[in-house]
Amino acid sequence: MSCGDPHETDCSEVLDHLYEFLDHEMPDGDCAKFEVHIDECSPCLEKYGLEQAVKKLVKRCCGHDDVPADLRSKVMGRIELIRAGQSVPDQDVVAEARAAEAAARAQGTRSAPGEHGIRSASGGSAGAGPLGATAQE
Repeated sequence: MSCGDPHETDCSEVLDHLYEFLDHEMPDGDCAKFEVHIDECSPCLEKYGLEQAVKKLVKRCCGHDDVPADLRSKVMGRIELIRAGQSVPDQDVVAEARAAEAAARAQGTRSAPGEHGIRSASGGSAGAGPLGATAQE
């Protein structure tokens, strides 16, 4: 995707790191580059708006369920492996968590209040407002 105009930051780089930008998980200098690009490039602005809307919808619909600590730990571990450029084990973390939860129920133990299973594969927080805003919904 590209608008055809030359940009300091390539569209593919912006799209590859769009969720880091949306989640405010990148250095300020990179955020500034992305803001400039998105302000100049209507296809990337459209994709940004779409992904921001999806994150808001997921947060509104699924943001109230607590994530089991073991699942969170496994997901964060995989994220760190990916960021470090290491290979990621070929396993389904969500399926493992559901199996563990089902086994706990079968043994007669109950989940802690608020632990109702996994509804969302998305993490992070949805940014609110225009580009550069730090307010959270």
